[in-house]
Amino acid sequence: MPLLDWFVVIGYLAVVAAIGFIASRRGDQGNSFFLAGRSIPPWAASFSVVATVLSAATFVGMPQQAYRGDLTYMVFKFAGLPALIVVGIFFLPAFYRSTHASIYGIIRDRYGPGAGAAAGVSFLIGRLLASGARLFMAAIAVSWVLFGSAAPGPLALTITLVAIGTSLYAIAGGIRAIIWTDVMQAVVAAVVGVVALIVLWNLIDRPLDEVVATLQAGGEAGRDKLRMFDTSPDPSKTFGVWSGLFGLPIFLVAAYAVDQDHVQRLLVCKTPKDGLRAGVLSNLIGWPIAFIFLAIGLLLWVETQVHGTVRVGADGDDRAVMVQFMLTELPLGVRGLMVAGLLAAAMSSLDSALNALAATTMNDLVQPWRRSRGRPALSDRTSTLWSRASMIVWALLLSAVAIGLAAWQIRSGKTLLEFALGVMTYAYAGLLGVFLVAMFTRRGSGRSIITALVAGALVILLTDRNVQATLGIDAFVPSLALGWRLILGAGLSAAIAAIPGSPESPKQ
Repeated sequence: MPLLDWFVVIGYLAVVAAIGFIASRRGDQGNSFFLAGRSIPPWAASFSVVATVLSAATFVGMPQQAYRGDLTYMVFKFAGLPALIVVGIFFLPAFYRSTHASIYGIIRDRYGPGAGAAAGVSFLIGRLLASGARLFMAAIAVSWVLFGSAAPGPLALTITLVAIGTSLYAIAGGIRAIIWTDVMQAVVAAVVGVVALIVLWNLIDRPLDEVVATLQAGGEAGRDKLRMFDTSPDPSKTFGVWSGLFGLPIFLVAAYAVDQDHVQRLLVCKTPKDGLRAGVLSNLIGWPIAFIFLAIGLLLWVETQVHGTVRVGADGDDRAVMVQFMLTELPLGVRGLMVAGLLAAAMSSLDSALNALAATTMNDLVQPWRRSRGRPALSDRTSTLWSRASMIVWALLLSAVAIGLAAWQIRSGKTLLEFALGVMTYAYAGLLGVFLVAMFTRRGSGRSIITALVAGALVILLTDRNVQATLGIDAFVPSLALGWRLILGAGLSAAIAAIPGSPESPKQ
């Protein structure tokens, strides 16, 4: 990139570093390092949720989704509103009453340290997969910017650089620094989306009715690319209407009720009602932002039809359509702003994940392990130091997982969005079933909880189409979208978790 663009990018990174430094001066320690003393206003928390949801999956994945398909992804965004209302009414009050920085402490209090640790480990594995997917998606774009390629070597180096860079300010200021940097990053990402849409519209230079007609004709596929609601009963349609009415809301209840990364952003507010307001506001803000990035993908497709531009690889790889547009068509300065927005998406998807991973490690593994051996609890200062050290370890692990997931995504044939959503389901299925039983019944035992977590993950594994093909059973079983797979996994998990233990058996 030209020097002016690099000045814009460096200026943006300097502002992020300054915010992290200012936040770190508050000296949050112990639980406050993870919850900011529950002093964050709802509007700021909502922007932090928006920034995380934006992530690279939005910045890179949404344009690809619309470029290859249509607008049906909006069903996923619409499904988030009822899901967040359910979470705010039925789950957040219990989380606020808890004295734990990690939500999995509820499982530990109810069923014992073994079950609590199992729930924490389930989250840690799932978050490694999901955040690893976000990381490699961000790295695809950043690698194109830095090296002009997303080949395995440059991609692996970029993954490591982004992970380590993000961990620096997340370590310095804890969740407070993450929240306030996310506010800025959400605004930057939204602004650059609007700028890209305007530039792209001027580049196409065609009347609105002609653009609409081109999208409705759908090119060689013959499918209306402006379609938002797919009423097909096909259970393999991830963003179909039926999945949007049933499967996706359940998926999103899991995302905002049993995923420490998402829940933690709603727990930094003063009261459960404030957390509910933050969640609902974040969803409503996300609707127009999602539509902007989907519209960019549609217009990129139109631009290829109008001008014959080639923005995919020789093998049909369309993951970098947005990045190639950024690097070849945007004017000076604007290109730097766009790259800054891309970095905003990359960092905002990782900073909170590192904090959530550290919170779960300390609260559900390290501290209970020390208590089980009669050792005193760590002081707030020592606990915070250990939390920061664990963030470095998690950043390195995320890098390794992201490199592996890059190859997995190509083999899956799924769009970046579908792939990113799917990998977290491995943890969501078991955790959702377990939390439903723990919070709304008096049933279950330590053993049944651990078994339920394993069973939920196995259901997701066995309903994966690639696994079914490997086992040679794909011709005999239907292909299911992630929402239906989650319902099956969570249902079985809840049924197993509800099996009562023997009255005399101690907590596991």
